[in-house]
Formats: sequence, structure tokens, C-alpha cells
Amino acid sequence: MGFIKWLGGGIGWTLGGPIGALAGFALGALFDTSSNVESINQTFNQQNQQGQRTQAGDFGMSMVILSASVMKADNRIMRSELDFVKAYLVQQFGVEKAKELTIALKEVLNHDISVRQVCLQIRANMTHAMRLQLLHYLFGVAYADANAHKSELNMLNTIARYLGISQKDFHSINAMFSYSGSSSRPGSSMLGVSASYKILEISSKATDDEVKKAYRKMAVKYHPDKVASLGEEFQNAAKEKFQKVQQAYEEVKKSRGMN
Repeated sequence: MGFIKWLGGGIGWTLGGPIGALAGFALGALFDTSSNVESINQTFNQQNQQGQRTQAGDFGMSMVILSASVMKADNRIMRSELDFVKAYLVQQFGVEKAKELTIALKEVLNHDISVRQVCLQIRANMTHAMRLQLLHYLFGVAYADANAHKSELNMLNTIARYLGISQKDFHSINAMFSYSGSSSRPGSSMLGVSASYKILEISSKATDDEVKKAYRKMAVKYHPDKVASLGEEFQNAAKEKFQKVQQAYEEVKKSRGMN
């Protein structure tokens, strides 16, 4: 294994915690053949000029690292999962940046990851709304082949706890995928009443007023503007989650005959 790769990891740990270490290691792999130490230093200096503020690039690397954790949870890497991650990266970052992050993903997949350390760094530097969006994406990875393995769901639950995401939010996001199967994909409109209650984080015994209150609460929590600092691309991705909340509310209203 090349010296530059390890040096990149060292620089990343110094400047960016566990996420920076993994990013640095992956970045080092890009420069292994050229031994361009100065390029590595310059890249990390640029990434850290703005202190602890979370940027889209930080979010992207977090996506890659935790994607690897979910993909490896069932001890097999599925082609459908790889395709989902690659397509999502292209959609959010463009072709060139997606290529870099894909290389980073391949490096991270070959190494053990301290999920706790990575998640705690994310929790300290990202808003709750950003963390919810990250978890929503990770559920997409787990359900890329239609059915999430129990070990993948356990990993997602572990990640959620370390990210400071409640069990209600965990089950709400899971319901957006698990209860409707393939209909959880973008563009689908079918959810079902059972899933709709879970998405709104209420029981079927809730009163009509409680249903309305729950919807307003969830609409605020999942509004795409909450991740505006990550850029327009991530706002567009957040709309999928927001639309599921709206669909769930409409489904519950219809089942109850509410106005």
C-alpha cells in the first residue's frame, strides 16, 4: 500500500477527524501513482479554510462512508446497491465529482469503519434536518434491491442512534420504504394507510385534530428548506421525503373522510 495513501489519511485525521481521515486515505489513493504530496495538502487546506461549517462536500463524504457501512452490514456487496449509490452521487454532484466519490467508496469498502466515531462527528457538525436527509438516503441504499436485510436495518438503527435521530423518526423514514415496497421509489404515489400513520408518527387511534397537528409538525421537520445550505441538489432530494409526508396525510384524511 502506497505511502501517499497513508499520508493522506494522516492529514485528514489531523484536519478533519475520522471523516477527514477516511477522506484523506481515499484521496491519497488518487495521488498514489504521482506522489503529489503538495496536491493533497492543498486540497485539505482548501476544505478546512471555512472551519467547522458543514458543506455539500462534507455531506457527500459522509454519504460515502456510511453507505459503505450499510452495504457491508450483510457481508455482501450487491450490484443494485452500488448502482444506486453511483446514480445518486451523479444526480447530486455531477459526473466528475461522482467519479471521485466512487473511488473513495471503493477505498472505504476495503476498510473497517468506526461508525460511532464517524456519526458523532456528523452529529456535531450537521443540523438535525441534514442528518434526517442522510438517514433517508441510507435507507435508499438498504432497499436498493427491494428488500433490506435485517442486518442492514440493524446497522441503520445503530447509525440513527449515534446521529441523535429518534426511534419515531427512524420508523417514519423506514415506513416510506418498507411498507410500500417498490412504490417508495421517486415518482410513486402509493403508500397505504398503515404506512401513512407510521410516517406521520401517530397511531390509528389519534383524533382528527392530532392528525392535523402531526402533519404540520412533520411538514416543518422535513421541509426541503431545512437543507438549503447544502445546495439546490440536496433540496431536490429532500423533496422526495417531504412529498411522502404529504401523501401520508392525504391517505389518512381519505381513510377518515376528513376535509
